[in-house]
Amino acid sequence: MTGMRAGATGYRAGLRLVGVMAAGLLALAFGPSAAAPLPVKAPNIVVIVVDDAGYTDFGAYGSEIDTPTIDGLARTGVRFANFHATPMCAPSRAMLLTGVDSHTAGVANLPESTPPEHRRDPAYQGRLPANVVTLASRLQAGGYHTYMAGKWHLGHGPGDLPVDRGFERSFAMDATGSDNWEQRPYFPIYKQADWFEDGKRATLPKDYYSSRFLVDTIIRYVESKPDDGRPFFVYLPFLAIHIPVQAPDDYVRKYEGRYAEGWQVQRQRRYEGAIRAGLIPAGTPLAPMPMNVKAWNSLTPAEQQLAAKRMAVNAGMLESMDAHLGRLVAHLKASGQYDNTLFVVVSDNGPEAGDPIVEPVFKLWMKSVGYSWGLKGLGGKGTYTAIGPGWASAAAAPMGLFKFYASEGGTRVPLIISGPGVRKAATSHAFSLISDITPTLLDYAGVPAAPPPAAPIEGASLRGVLTGVARTAHAPDAPIGLEAAGDAALFKGDLKLTRNAGRLGDPRWRLYDIVRDPGETHDLSAAQPGKAAELLADYRAWAARVGVAEVPPGYAPDREVAKDIFLRIAETFALPLTAGLLVVFGLIAFAAWRYARWRETKGEGPVARTLTRGLIGLVGLLALLLASRFWMAPDKVGATMGLMADGAAGLGTLRADMAGFFGASGVMLLLAAIRNDAKWLKPVLLLLSIALTGRVLNLVLTQGGQILIPPMVVEAVLIGITLLGLRVMGGKAK
Repeated sequence: MTGMRAGATGYRAGLRLVGVMAAGLLALAFGPSAAAPLPVKAPNIVVIVVDDAGYTDFGAYGSEIDTPTIDGLARTGVRFANFHATPMCAPSRAMLLTGVDSHTAGVANLPESTPPEHRRDPAYQGRLPANVVTLASRLQAGGYHTYMAGKWHLGHGPGDLPVDRGFERSFAMDATGSDNWEQRPYFPIYKQADWFEDGKRATLPKDYYSSRFLVDTIIRYVESKPDDGRPFFVYLPFLAIHIPVQAPDDYVRKYEGRYAEGWQVQRQRRYEGAIRAGLIPAGTPLAPMPMNVKAWNSLTPAEQQLAAKRMAVNAGMLESMDAHLGRLVAHLKASGQYDNTLFVVVSDNGPEAGDPIVEPVFKLWMKSVGYSWGLKGLGGKGTYTAIGPGWASAAAAPMGLFKFYASEGGTRVPLIISGPGVRKAATSHAFSLISDITPTLLDYAGVPAAPPPAAPIEGASLRGVLTGVARTAHAPDAPIGLEAAGDAALFKGDLKLTRNAGRLGDPRWRLYDIVRDPGETHDLSAAQPGKAAELLADYRAWAARVGVAEVPPGYAPDREVAKDIFLRIAETFALPLTAGLLVVFGLIAFAAWRYARWRETKGEGPVARTLTRGLIGLVGLLALLLASRFWMAPDKVGATMGLMADGAAGLGTLRADMAGFFGASGVMLLLAAIRNDAKWLKPVLLLLSIALTGRVLNLVLTQGGQILIPPMVVEAVLIGITLLGLRVMGGKAK
């Protein structure tokens, strides 16, 4: 691994002295501003992750959003113009905290979007394996105090939380996101918002707002640090600006009206801002808007007003986060710790373009849990919004696409490193990857990488770039791979071979010069077939080495998440919907029976039996469907019916009993319908009556509450339909 040191404290001090002498010689060779002085002692380290920040979201990167704290760090440090993460949060965070590829780290996809075919693959477990050592563990072993507050998303079970991965103190949320005002989940795929302090379940305060609370927590941890002269490492992964986009009203009001001209105009402004900031040269091609972005002038005035407000909330959320980060910086200055603190500010992927609010099923869930999404009070407690693909495209300018795609818009993100031993007000155009951060920080701390059998660090130290003694950390002919959820890239020098497998992407391999064409507007694969073949061979060799699994046909991560959301919502409303459906069936059956009896007086008796047989058959199919759900997911279905079981034996009993109950009922109902014989309905009636009687007794004796009512309604309606069948069919038809 580049730039790593080994040995005891004295040996590290000797190496540091050699480094100072080498830097001095290089400074003489390249001029007085070529190199920054090295820190005289191990620095404090603060790593800040801004969730889903686009390439031009910070003021220092050309944005109109006020981020004075981040911009101040950029003025005293180095901005990276060609830095890359993966297109997804969890894989990026795994690489950031370990220095190894996300596949080696066991987090090659989001757990929530991993296809079933990959869930037994070691690279797709959604948790760090034992042989992958975190930056926190290494720094802790090197004498650092280690603190963390914010989004974790690298494992949920015993042994997988921050306290188990090198953090002395931690307040962590393990999910893709959470509400910013309350302790509740933001997606129906989660039953609760899981927060843990030091490995134990924690409760958020009543006056919680995510950015304020996380900074308060870190300040509390740092203040409680023993006065032992040891440095600290802080990992501060904010929830801002991830969905749901929420912000205090005073910050939102500041941006009211700022985005009234729409996302096309905003994208052009961000593009021009990146040029002014010196991140891209004038004349850089601007990628076209993705095909799922509507023209702004095609929206109604009301739609435009709501869309502009959404972006105002997003801007307010980012500025609020920056202001709270400023409180941490001010605290370190006041306590005399700022000057020896190394800061890293980074995003985990490109901007989020997903907009679940447009989905009717998701709106049903939001309404059921009390979220509003209209103009009034948007951004405040109990509201829910997202920026969608239009504003996300603006945030990614000049690149194309966004989060979930291996395009530059999904992977090229801001990185700022500032502090002792770092050049001031500099911009680096060197290629760099998120796995480079761990070796860089270990290098500055003078702490060696973990020895075997730990997985070796794959990233390269950026220290030479930061001090000014090197222009790049990676050799120009070094192939560097990246893959997440089927989207892939291979970087080599100025070239990038890429494939975007998502719904807006192109599954064909394309070749781009991302230095001259970061928008990936001109495919070079036809003009340079030899280079395309060379990079493809490099990618395949890399993929085989790290364990990339090809995604199944038709897979897309957002579609996988959407499917999970739909299933969870369906489970939530399954019993009420089933009860309502059966009531409707009962009313229809009663009306049909009355109509049929009237027709019987006209000499048309078989009509009633035909209609009833059809109803009985349909109910039989529903019973078999419920039996299959109990067999496949007894814990989930049982919970919705007030049936709880612990352990494998309990779940097995629940599965066998309930699947058998509904399966037997369904078969007998179908036999009655197919054979036109009411005798098959008598045992069904007996089973249902026993079940309903047991539930009534359970409700009376245990006061089980409302959860027992819906299944009782279902069983009562089924009894009614069965009685109707016995009455109408009246025995075997003649």
